[in-house]
Amino acid sequence: MTPNSSASTASPVPGPTVPASSAWPESSVTAPEPSPDPGPGLPDAGILHGPVVAWFAEHARDLPWRRPEAGAWGVMVSEFMLQQTPVARVLPVYEEWMRRWPRPADLAAVPSGEAVRAWGRLGYPRRALRLHAAAGAMTERHGGEVPLEHPHLLALPGVGEYTAAAVASFAHGRRHAVLDTNVRRVFARAVVGNRYPPNATTAAERRLARALLPEDEVTAARWAAATMELGALVCTARAPSCGVCPIADRCAWRLAGSPEHQGPPRRGQAWAGSDRQVRGRLMAVLRESMEPVRGSALERVWEESVQRERALRGLLTDGLVERLPDGRYRLPGA
Repeated sequence: MTPNSSASTASPVPGPTVPASSAWPESSVTAPEPSPDPGPGLPDAGILHGPVVAWFAEHARDLPWRRPEAGAWGVMVSEFMLQQTPVARVLPVYEEWMRRWPRPADLAAVPSGEAVRAWGRLGYPRRALRLHAAAGAMTERHGGEVPLEHPHLLALPGVGEYTAAAVASFAHGRRHAVLDTNVRRVFARAVVGNRYPPNATTAAERRLARALLPEDEVTAARWAAATMELGALVCTARAPSCGVCPIADRCAWRLAGSPEHQGPPRRGQAWAGSDRQVRGRLMAVLRESMEPVRGSALERVWEESVQRERALRGLLTDGLVERLPDGRYRLPGA
């Protein structure tokens, strides 16, 4: 969500401090994605764009990856970290990460295990390995810079459709549909009339997101960021604040009487006693030690041996842990 470091491809943050559209030079503008026929029953998207973008201009949070100094690399780091992780937990890790590795080449120059160590307790540490791999690829293929074009972003290891679209939109101001959980929930309620979106992203949701996308790149980038922020702050999963929503008067779910969820039950993942908890404890021991650790140190973190060994095997398979010839364990390359 910040300008690219290259002066020739400046790309402003789609937020309250966005410069005028002329801040994007013509050389950075690509042909917009075609918007499919929205089909019958879809409201004019224009009645949603103005209120949501205006709300964002007034209420967007001042987050470090939205500031100009973050650059495209800061946007990419934040997108990796924010997947399934709240902003409050990400902030201190992000700031320390950017202090240590302000450019992709800085991260690529250290062993992947150092990235895993710095990931700390954010959870899902394979994201650290993927971000490290992406940094290496950018250093080799793109001169250490985050690429501008969506296909080049998508070709990076560990970068999927969502992350490529998010970085292209937030960092470079390109026109892409950015669908995370928050955006999907906003669209499900405001347009479809359902309390929640499907459990997994569907082709119909992608078509809808493209149909709702503003035509010009500047507004499209702001719209992507604004709908995400609206879902995070107002149109929340459990207790939406409809009284302050800028589109409450045209929300299909509200107009239908706010019906309850009719789909499959939505169950959260249990943590206590899970393999994820065991993995987390094993990883904590390895992160805290600057030297390889003996198996006996790992045995102490979880009494049930079958589950502990299963979790350890999973970490080894995922490349998060290495077993040395002498039987000790360490983070990869550390």
